[in-house]
Amino acid sequence: MEQAKDRHSLDRERSLQELQNVPEWDILITGGGATGLGIALDAAARGYKVLLTEQHDFAKGTSSRSTKLVHGGVRYLAQGNFGLVREALHERGLLLKNAPGLVEKQAFIIPCYSWWEVLKYLVGLILYDWMSGSYSFGRSGFLSPSRVLEELPGIRGKGLKGGVRYYDGKFDDARLALAIARTASAKGATLINYMRLTAFCKDLGKINGASLRDIETGLSYEVKAKVVINATGVYVDQVLRLDEAAVTPLVKPSQGVHIVLKSSFMKGNNALLIPTTVDGRVLFIVPWHGYLLAGTTDTPMDHTDLEPVALEKEIDFILGAAGQYLENIPQRKDILSVFAGLRPLAVIKGRAGATREMSRSHKLMTSSSGLVTITGGKWTTYRKMAADTVDMASSVAGLPSVPCQTAHILLEHTDRKSHLLHAAERISKKELEIVVSKAVHDEMARTVEDILARRLRILFLDAEKAIGLAADVAALMAKELNYDKLWERTQVKNFSELALGYLKK
Repeated sequence: MEQAKDRHSLDRERSLQELQNVPEWDILITGGGATGLGIALDAAARGYKVLLTEQHDFAKGTSSRSTKLVHGGVRYLAQGNFGLVREALHERGLLLKNAPGLVEKQAFIIPCYSWWEVLKYLVGLILYDWMSGSYSFGRSGFLSPSRVLEELPGIRGKGLKGGVRYYDGKFDDARLALAIARTASAKGATLINYMRLTAFCKDLGKINGASLRDIETGLSYEVKAKVVINATGVYVDQVLRLDEAAVTPLVKPSQGVHIVLKSSFMKGNNALLIPTTVDGRVLFIVPWHGYLLAGTTDTPMDHTDLEPVALEKEIDFILGAAGQYLENIPQRKDILSVFAGLRPLAVIKGRAGATREMSRSHKLMTSSSGLVTITGGKWTTYRKMAADTVDMASSVAGLPSVPCQTAHILLEHTDRKSHLLHAAERISKKELEIVVSKAVHDEMARTVEDILARRLRILFLDAEKAIGLAADVAALMAKELNYDKLWERTQVKNFSELALGYLKK
């Protein structure tokens, strides 16, 4: 069912036409995760002519695999990284204001089993509140043991001295990425997924464009641009090597794994923060879309993978840490879905150590060819990262100087219900038909995975359920995109094989 198109929707055919018709772009961005999409919005809002290309789907990688927190980072506070905490708390406040319905306040409780813990966490979180200033999400405070058990039904009560409650934010990462993409499009940016940057075009050693290949059709395109931005997350080093073969790595990948459980393990609306695990991290158990999300890990990796696989030891670690706090200890058989993501941690010269000690701040650089690269950072600070990147890129390109506009731009997003159908026990064929049509025509969904993983989030919540819906989604998509039965069968096969990786029982 074809729908009316405007710039508030993501239309791949329109984007392909614009890609071929614009003689030169002010800014070309490669990478369609949080950072790249944020840059596209920022640059378009300043009036620049912007093209963004993504080799897979928007937010396919790290940007859809977070712990779903919009936060200043209580762990960074403990490390003494006050600058990052202050910046993130400011950005947290702007996100709540600019993305209503996608970002919301969330209460967290830290159960304390000694009076020293009560004092330590209470003092630290009062400082956290103070640093948030006018962007405070709520006041931290002490809870009695009985109140903790009332607010976190299902946690272990033996030896409990009380708890500390504080407030942070919660969001749907992939849906927020799409909201940023839609808003960037509405501001005039051209965005296209399944379009890979394969080479740079140069004139006298300076980059002035790029060669692109459409993953769907195999067709190649050459585009001109005054500046190119590398915002590819854990793949930044690979893109840098397209510019210069011998480059010093900028990123050390770190894998973060999450498991999903039924909400019956810890009922209520409050989230649990486990303040100290055996590897020195914190661990969260967060109510999310009617389920419980538990994570995360921090495992150094020597390679990147488009579909990272959770290690058995990571799953055991999360189950073990959660089991120390929950009365009903979760087992392998209770896991509904497991997903892994790779963080692009910025390498700091002369500093080695565990990935949890590496920089969560972002890092910007410009190569001798004029390629601007942004790496590191975190979801919460995507807007500030984008602003800094566009400032640098506009200077490199010699574009008119325009200040950042995004602090007060309301992000476009679709009806909340359209991505919450997974909460229902049964999804009617009519509901699914409406959602699939919307995803295809307004949100540039091109595969069954795009819909079940990032438009509906079902794969991340209940992998078995997602597999059961694959055939229906493929049939509906084939009708909308005029594809044949072979495409349907291939899509179901590919998605089912991928989804098996999320089933780790």
